[in-house]
Amino acid sequence: MLLTVSDVKQYPYCPRIVYYTYLLPLRARPTTYKMQEGKLAHERIEQMEERRSLRAYGLGEGVRQFEVALTSTRLGLTGKLDMIIETASEVVPVDFKNSHGRVGLNHKYQLTAYALLVEEAYGRPVRRGFIYLAPQKRAEEIRITSNMRGWVHKALREIRAMLDAEAKPPPTRVRSRCVDCEFRSLCPEVW
Repeated sequence: MLLTVSDVKQYPYCPRIVYYTYLLPLRARPTTYKMQEGKLAHERIEQMEERRSLRAYGLGEGVRQFEVALTSTRLGLTGKLDMIIETASEVVPVDFKNSHGRVGLNHKYQLTAYALLVEEAYGRPVRRGFIYLAPQKRAEEIRITSNMRGWVHKALREIRAMLDAEAKPPPTRVRSRCVDCEFRSLCPEVW
């Protein structure tokens, strides 16, 4: 089963999002206001990013690639990375976020999943990546550690087991996450 990098991001945030995405007989996934705004923000960031220097990433040179589709049959994972910066010494994944808050652990795991895909596609190790926070116009460097890599592999196994068993997981403990969730109407015990 081919999972997505978004599944890796959603799983620690609320595993029910992954469960509902795959196991509900919906023709189209509901779209929230935040999802629409995020898509528009990504488009604006990409347009601005094409004109900027690489100073925000601590790099003097490099070639940018946008909307890079990545798939690994070995990992059973696919995703579309916002940007890759390739230099003579490294390949750096960059994920854009339209978030006013701090970088969440789920975002770091998402970036780690992208790093695994980039390593396989480019045949080069990825030791770091960046999450670009659009509202703050700031790039936050994230070190890709062996613990983070291990967590992603574990999450992929757990997600597959959950979906194979069709076992509905408990809702997130952080109920404020449910307010803007596209699946909130499916979790009556939360309300």
